[in-house]
Amino acid sequence: MRRKGRSRSYAVAASGQWTDDEEGRRRLPAGEVHAWEPGRNETVCGLSLSRSRLVRFAGVTWTDTFPESGGAADRVQRQCPRCASVAGRRGSDARPAWHRTNPRP
Repeated sequence: MRRKGRSRSYAVAASGQWTDDEEGRRRLPAGEVHAWEPGRNETVCGLSLSRSRLVRFAGVTWTDTFPESGGAADRVQRQCPRCASVAGRRGSDARPAWHRTNPRP
């Protein structure tokens, strides 16, 4: 049973990896990235981590893979659209994509 109002934090699983020598040889995601909940063996969109040969990055959050974050997004080529629809397409402080200007009474 899931609790309402509980915010989830998603980590990243990616198709590749690279090491950043400037940050002390830290492993970072590359290629296609998926949202992943630590403790589970599948991504948010339902891909099996082992069968899809995805590399887990428990220390990298989903919001770090956005190009505007400046975090771990240097070599990310694509974000999974199904994972993005669940985990969020933008940062947590972003406004909704639409705005109702003339609501009905």
